[in-house]
Amino acid sequence: MLTASRPIPPVVLVDDEEELLFTSKVLLRNHGIGPITTLQDSRKLLGYLEEHGASLVLLDLIMPNITGIELLPEIQRHFPEIPVVVMTAVHEVETAVSCMKEGAFDYLVKPVEESRFISCVRRGMERQGMQREIRQLKHHLLLDRLEHNDAFTGIITQSRRMQALFRYIEAVADSEEPVMVMGETGVGKELLVEAIHKVSGRRGALVAVNVAGIDDNMFSDTLFGHQKGAYSGADRPRQGMIAQAAGGTLFLDEIGDLGVASQVKLLRLLQERKYYPLGSDSYRTTDARVVCATNRDLRQSMGQERFRADLYYRLAAHQVSVPPLRDRKEDIPLLVNHFLAEGADSKGINVPTPPRELTNLLKVHRFPGNVRELKAMVTDALAQHSGGMLSMEVFKRHIFAGQQPARWPPDAVSGEENSFRVFPDPLPTIQAATEMLIDEAMRRAGNSQGTAAALLGITRQTLNRRLQARRPPGQ
Repeated sequence: MLTASRPIPPVVLVDDEEELLFTSKVLLRNHGIGPITTLQDSRKLLGYLEEHGASLVLLDLIMPNITGIELLPEIQRHFPEIPVVVMTAVHEVETAVSCMKEGAFDYLVKPVEESRFISCVRRGMERQGMQREIRQLKHHLLLDRLEHNDAFTGIITQSRRMQALFRYIEAVADSEEPVMVMGETGVGKELLVEAIHKVSGRRGALVAVNVAGIDDNMFSDTLFGHQKGAYSGADRPRQGMIAQAAGGTLFLDEIGDLGVASQVKLLRLLQERKYYPLGSDSYRTTDARVVCATNRDLRQSMGQERFRADLYYRLAAHQVSVPPLRDRKEDIPLLVNHFLAEGADSKGINVPTPPRELTNLLKVHRFPGNVRELKAMVTDALAQHSGGMLSMEVFKRHIFAGQQPARWPPDAVSGEENSFRVFPDPLPTIQAATEMLIDEAMRRAGNSQGTAAALLGITRQTLNRRLQARRPPGQ
């Protein structure tokens, strides 16, 4: 049963000056920081923290009833995980040193410059968020079970690596930081993104945008939207995808193909949490969580100056690397049965029985197209199925289509890196080398003669004759 994620703890402002509380609250909201709670009576702070917690406390030092100087050690004693930023009009070095010794995160002197104020609050919240995520990681990664099974039901797997990935997703689900999902084409990155959104419990929608092949103007219009008259043909205002993802998740697919100019705009959005619709002089803020996916090696793209390093490190706060199908072959039988049942249901036929040798055949294939390729094979086999046991011929054609017999590299004999050096001296005879190939093919095929014959490029009957000839007389 899915449960909503825990609400983000508020930033708590504690000051006896009502006007300062109001202006500070407005300033924080204008920079996309929230939720925010203000307390004019310092006596209420500890009870409030006990009930609601906080992402950060902004604490005035000089107040009636209980001063900030008295509250600071109490907060550190009972709520050591909450960063406390001390604000005061008193500019005294001794006071600042004393507060820092008591555990204050930072010390600000009123009036505080806006950029300094916002930067300090964000740094404090980030530290508290990191500490919370570390606790979550410890909790989930030490568990041997999932707490949100329903979020992962669409992913067919029995792989331990995938199960560990699911637990990691549960651990970072509450985070506000971006998630980067990496993996080859066809591994199911979109399913992982959907699971991330479900486990997060965010109230808004999951809004997907494929950024591959769109130019900078289209990127801005798609994400940020536009005002009426922003450009020729903009006869009505248009809401961007960011606005549609309010309170939810913005999924940027194929992020490795994003143009450099658009990368700058995305980086600014992530840093400031605000954006300008085309044709507007007024910015808007966003609370959408950004998740992206790529099948590219972005570190290599960074080295080639095709992807900004600062954007990469922003997007890769949390990384989910999906293993290819060839690295989780235990999933192949499950996936075959799932796709057969799914396809048979759509065709209104009985689910055909796959031959026992099919799994061995599929396990020797490297699946460059991963799960998507396997699904295409099963779909094609079902389309040609006329009854009885499922034929293996369709799968063999897919796997061995266009394959040429393996050849030694041109420098195998004369080159410096001589491939024949793996053989003992003297060289094996043709008969001995053939026996070695047969043994290796049978090993890779899990002793399936049909699969081994296909790997060797000979008929099953030829392989069977060779195996029979190897048996001692009388057996």
